[in-house]
Amino acid sequence: MTKRTWDLVLLGGASGVGKSLAAARIAAAEGAFTVEFDDVVAAVQELTTPAQHPGLHHFGDGAAARRLPPERVLELQIATAEALEPALLGVVRNRLTVPVPAVVEGDYLTPAACARAVALGRAAGRQVRAVFLHEGGADRITANYAAREPGSGVQADRAEVSARYSHWLAAEARRHALPVVDCRPWSTLGDRVDRALAADG
Repeated sequence: MTKRTWDLVLLGGASGVGKSLAAARIAAAEGAFTVEFDDVVAAVQELTTPAQHPGLHHFGDGAAARRLPPERVLELQIATAEALEPALLGVVRNRLTVPVPAVVEGDYLTPAACARAVALGRAAGRQVRAVFLHEGGADRITANYAAREPGSGVQADRAEVSARYSHWLAAEARRHALPVVDCRPWSTLGDRVDRALAADG
């Protein structure tokens, strides 16, 4: 791990690409606090209803979502992520008031919101970094799900959506001049994320 040049890291990427492990590694090396954005998502969904905020409840019926074609699930996933952008920026504003380094990781971090978060940090005199992990192979994500959730069977359809979402996130991250790090080879991922964080400074 290189010398820390950041106060807050936003680690984005699709489901099943290894964000949680990468975030835990960064946080442990730097004594940083970890925020799992999924917990924030669950909280805001609990506080709202589909009628109040439909953009947060596209996947309320998991069985119905599983019957949709992958391209439609992808559209809804992107829409949900975009609806959650104010929540992410709220987390960032709060973390910028705390003198403890933190890593925020999650599927629903959009590059657009992360770019705004970097600007918020700059305005506050704090160093916010955003990095997106990318795994575009549905077969690899399927294998990751099998290792992580062995009781759930083969999740090829879910992995297909995740791979498509990963490509969308990577393209958007590059459009916003944010670093994208390929997950493979996994053995060097940590070093490559470190370099991306340092280079972003």
